[in-house]
Amino acid sequence: MYQYTEFDQSFVRSRAAQFRDQLERWQSGKLSEDDFRPLRLQNGWYVQRHAPMLRVAIPYGELSSRQLRMLARIAREYDEPEAEVYRLASEAQRKLGTVRLPTNYAHFTTRTNVQFNWIPLSKAADVMDLLASVDMHGIQTSGNCIRNISCDERAGVAPDEIADPRPFAEIMRQWTTLHPEFAFLPRKFKIAITGASEDRAATDWHDVGLRLLRNEAGELGFRVTVGGGMGRTPVIGTVLREFLPWQHIMNYIEAVVRVYNQYGRRDNKYKARIKILVKAEGQRYIDGVEEEFRQIVEHDGGPHTIPLAELERVSACFALPSRPSVDAPIDLEAIATSNAVALETPQFERWLQRNVSPHRNQRLRIVTLSFKRLLQAPGDASAEQLDRVADLAERFSAGEARVTHTQNVVLPWVHVNDLLPLWQAAREAGLASANVNLLTDMIACPGGDFCALANARSIPVAEAITERYQDLDELNDIGDIDLHISGCINSCGHHHSGHIGILGVDKDGKEWYQVTLGGSDGSHASGRAQAGKVIGPSFSAAEVPEVIDALLSAYLDIRAAVGGRRESFVETVRRAGIEPFRTAADRVRTLMEKTA
Repeated sequence: MYQYTEFDQSFVRSRAAQFRDQLERWQSGKLSEDDFRPLRLQNGWYVQRHAPMLRVAIPYGELSSRQLRMLARIAREYDEPEAEVYRLASEAQRKLGTVRLPTNYAHFTTRTNVQFNWIPLSKAADVMDLLASVDMHGIQTSGNCIRNISCDERAGVAPDEIADPRPFAEIMRQWTTLHPEFAFLPRKFKIAITGASEDRAATDWHDVGLRLLRNEAGELGFRVTVGGGMGRTPVIGTVLREFLPWQHIMNYIEAVVRVYNQYGRRDNKYKARIKILVKAEGQRYIDGVEEEFRQIVEHDGGPHTIPLAELERVSACFALPSRPSVDAPIDLEAIATSNAVALETPQFERWLQRNVSPHRNQRLRIVTLSFKRLLQAPGDASAEQLDRVADLAERFSAGEARVTHTQNVVLPWVHVNDLLPLWQAAREAGLASANVNLLTDMIACPGGDFCALANARSIPVAEAITERYQDLDELNDIGDIDLHISGCINSCGHHHSGHIGILGVDKDGKEWYQVTLGGSDGSHASGRAQAGKVIGPSFSAAEVPEVIDALLSAYLDIRAAVGGRRESFVETVRRAGIEPFRTAADRVRTLMEKTA
């Protein structure tokens, strides 16, 4: 993991001190609400439906056990609303049919940040000091700036990796932090980077997507896409460069952002994202970027060219950990015991198949801890669970864990000798569900239960579907499937990229849900990134589980065999089209109308 330098630590702590001063001036009336709002947002503090929400940056998803324990402490001691605030929130939720509003939780997001939903602003400065003490912050997790740079959670350990993207992500993190030209863009700006052949970072859905590759001469560089995004207008990024030498990646991003900053819409926030500019201008935008890049390199001397020595310095921070748990030789007796237990214990065997992935080091494995279970919202983690993950990371993963794009946590340094004891410990912590990439391993935003922007609630819908599909035999028969749920068109639940996407919409002041099919983020069996297609009019909350059931039944009826295996859900949708599924969903609507 990257280790903060003395400068890094001083910077983060001084930023926390600045925020404390700003907060105190606001509390005393020396700063107006309008003056304070951009200051708190620049540090990750929002005001949501019931209470403030803090978004903490987790650069490229990496967390140390020390940082996990601090997040647990913040959840336990600070994620607790004032009594009157919670009473009013609970009263409002009861009217909507939701009684459970959990506190003392953290929430993993789809861009590998961590959020807290209940911390009072009166305690905000104390929390920022605690975060700074473990090299964490909320800088640029909000605002019209370059946000937290996300990464493949298997970076540096995946067998399909061409090069480790983390050193580049760290160099870019340092470069973009409080960069004056990037601080007031027309709209928020998101970068994702991967070094693997499989796109687990969903790069094509980002404002800038970077994929490391090698050209025919074996030279390392980037494939650069620009203008991807979800929201009201889902767009897959446009390829600007099939190959850009790695040394020039920051010069090129500078050109991309300069042209966007100059020509991006500022009169309409719905048309301000770079995806709108790229779509509207097409080749003119690409030509503008190339000319700006030429000027930066030839006229300005390429001031942001990455020296090899700097790349090597930062790369050294990501050296393989040296610990007994990682360096131990394979213990054949431990492997034999593990295999015997797997034969006798279906739960363990399924966990090995679903939650354990190959590692570039043959003695090690990548293990996913699932945070998707009944009566817990996708991505939510209690203070106790965070402490348990810290313990598991210390014991089994060289003190490191990583947040995933799919709202789970990965342990990247697990020795094959330790798979059985890890499973046993994870099961005790409630984190051993063998459902990775299955239907209940869904993505969902907090929705209307917490977010002031949401049109509908995501959590009750996710819970109803999860409750309906608890049989692992049934889930494995259905196979790999991505179900994504968003509470509004802002798409924080990435519904556009779900094989099945669910979008909360408002109709006459009531919650309804639009269903899409065939989307993809570009990872595992999904193939190329693409947006799902709407299958018809929206459904009520009560109809959604029935619709999901009907869609899956239609899939099981028409799926075909391909090369000795069964088609996945998304493969069937792409082969058969959405008409058979639309017909199945329409039957549900007709039946519900008759019985209403």
